[in-house]
Amino acid sequence: MVSILSKLFIKDYENTSDAKVRQAYGMLCGAVGIVLNACLFLLKFIAGQLSGSIAITADAFNNLSDAGSSIITLVGFKMAGQKPDSHHPFGHGRIEYISGLLVSVIILFMGTELFRSSVGKILHPEPVEAGTLVLAILIVSICVKLYMFLYNRTISRRIDSAAMMATAKDSISDSISTLAVLVTTLLAFFSGIQADGWCGILVALFVLWTGIGAMKDTISPLLGQPPEPEFVKRIEDIIMEYKGQGVLGIHDLVVHNYGPGRVMLSVHVEVPSTGNILELHDMIDLIEHRLSNDLNCSAVIHMDPVCVDDELTNRIKERIAGIITGMEGEIRFHDFRIVHGPTHTNVIFDVVVPYDYPMSDNEVVIYIQEKMKAMEGNYFAVIDVDKAYCG
Repeated sequence: MVSILSKLFIKDYENTSDAKVRQAYGMLCGAVGIVLNACLFLLKFIAGQLSGSIAITADAFNNLSDAGSSIITLVGFKMAGQKPDSHHPFGHGRIEYISGLLVSVIILFMGTELFRSSVGKILHPEPVEAGTLVLAILIVSICVKLYMFLYNRTISRRIDSAAMMATAKDSISDSISTLAVLVTTLLAFFSGIQADGWCGILVALFVLWTGIGAMKDTISPLLGQPPEPEFVKRIEDIIMEYKGQGVLGIHDLVVHNYGPGRVMLSVHVEVPSTGNILELHDMIDLIEHRLSNDLNCSAVIHMDPVCVDDELTNRIKERIAGIITGMEGEIRFHDFRIVHGPTHTNVIFDVVVPYDYPMSDNEVVIYIQEKMKAMEGNYFAVIDVDKAYCG
């Protein structure tokens, strides 16, 4: 149904990299979610009243909260699609993550309320009466929620949306919880065993677990997480296509994500110091435009001139490479240059130290400096420590 609606109401629906298309998908799924969840609430509320089951009634209000979550998703995508302004120059894309976080909070709230109601049912049990209508409503509800899970997951992957994935997880948790309610209702119908309250507790724990997982998925991009390895690889591949035109290497890649379709990146590109500065600058401009057009982002490149023809610089660089290779872990170095002075020669470079490296940054610097003292000549290491922001 969603596929048919997207073809009918979303212009250029296959171009999911376009911000307006993403917004349209999010709003469409939100609207469908509101309608389906509202219908499920009415059906389950009737079934809960007919059967006297706290689990079914709680499940009904869980669907009502899902309708509220769908409203949040719809509004979130609408607000996220607003253009940048003077107060928010990087756009409003992160509102999508906030809407996903609000959905997670609602899931946790409903799980807590369901747990509380289930404990009350255990302490004060009441018989559950299950008729054909009640069982039919539960079965239909499971099928509808499975459908909602499938289309939300599909759209989430299509437009790369953490908020839609949170909604998909909520839907699958609802279908499993309703399945548990159905089993308990059948158990009471055929054997007279009243496990309504205990089933409610199991459902509540599952809902809470789902809410925590969805919250983690939305908090990470809000706090700032590294880009996907595939995205980093595409950046590297595009830049290194110009290797024959002067590009020697890249480092210090930083990607800032301000929401889907609102990505800014900066990177240092090494070029030969003997090259024509105007030609190299023109090449760098060309690469920036390639990155912006191909990856739908804003790209800024810092051009780093590298000395490639000086014999002494290359010899010292090889010695430093030997020192760093002998250290444990994946330590790299870049921005290497030497500056001669009357009493000593400064050897200047940056080292990239992993976050989980066993030595502190200061210990790494001291270790390299001590090793350099054994080198022939009077060299003094000037070292800056970097971190790998993109893995």
